[in-house]
Amino acid sequence: MSEQMCEQRRERLRALMREQGIEALLISHAANRYYLSGFELHDVQLNESAGRLIVMADGKDWILTDSRYLDAARRLWEPERVFIYGADAPEEIAKLLKGLVPGKTIGFEARAVTLAFYEKFAEALAGSSCRLSKADGLVERLRVIKDAEEIRRMEVSCRLNQQMMEWLPGVLVPGRSEAAVSWDIEMFFRHHGATELAFTSIVGHGPNAALPHYLPSKDVLLEAENLVLVDVGCRLEDYCSDQTRTFWIGEKPTDRFKKTLEAVQEAQRKAIRAIHPGVPACDVYKAARGHFEFLGVAEAFTHGLGHGVGLETHEGPSLNGRNKTPLEPGMIVTVEPGLYFPEWGGIRWEHMVLVTEDGCRVL
Repeated sequence: MSEQMCEQRRERLRALMREQGIEALLISHAANRYYLSGFELHDVQLNESAGRLIVMADGKDWILTDSRYLDAARRLWEPERVFIYGADAPEEIAKLLKGLVPGKTIGFEARAVTLAFYEKFAEALAGSSCRLSKADGLVERLRVIKDAEEIRRMEVSCRLNQQMMEWLPGVLVPGRSEAAVSWDIEMFFRHHGATELAFTSIVGHGPNAALPHYLPSKDVLLEAENLVLVDVGCRLEDYCSDQTRTFWIGEKPTDRFKKTLEAVQEAQRKAIRAIHPGVPACDVYKAARGHFEFLGVAEAFTHGLGHGVGLETHEGPSLNGRNKTPLEPGMIVTVEPGLYFPEWGGIRWEHMVLVTEDGCRVL
């Protein structure tokens, strides 16, 4: 991320902060921190943070981290606005904020902090005239619309995923385990420039394909004349891809496989045709579900139609039956209908789709 790009994003965030009367916003979600500053996309452990960011209404923003990341922070940030905290981060951050914005409103990402952090943070602010305000979703309102550089990066990531899918049938060999195929996929991504998987690969053979978030097993071996569902993604140039294909191993796919695959792909085509600016997300979901209802198999479609993707695999907007958010140009969503039958297996087919000014484009 360029410094100029991050500065522009923080300026747009400041406009949202002004609307809510927030003088300082404590950013704790790792992807939001990176989006706004270029500092550390990941937290190393679920119970350990690489740091936080304070976005100030006056433009004098701060990176907050511990001593392990001091040199990394100084490479990105003015040293005088790098704050190093010790063992009691909530109390020390609260003390800093009390000095920066006395008597003002401090926003924080409630969904990105633990209860323990919040309780100590709020206790340290008690007695001051500062006010705490939940500010979840402010950064996400910016992230949901991808700019030209983000779209380019996501196209690169998606292109590698597509190349992998075209290569993959050569390793879907009877006798190999689901786990071995999963490792082949990860090696392909790594050998072709990806920094990591976007998420743990799903390789489900036979009835296991009916489990939407199945983890591949070393004990399940691929069999000839059977199906395998593969849902995978990589991270390339910091951005995620996410695609699903369902393959037939062998030369004679059954009528049930062909009929189910066609039903899923037609539901996807109808959903993609429905994607235009201004269309509520729920209407795209209904386009796919309506096709399954027409065929009498809607009960086998057990999840939402898709989700936004970007720095994280799962972002807004969600394409489900309840979300009335209108689609906007620059959103990138997955469209991944599926039909699942526990005794037989499942078929899912997934594309990444960019909402454009006059419709959409499959990446």
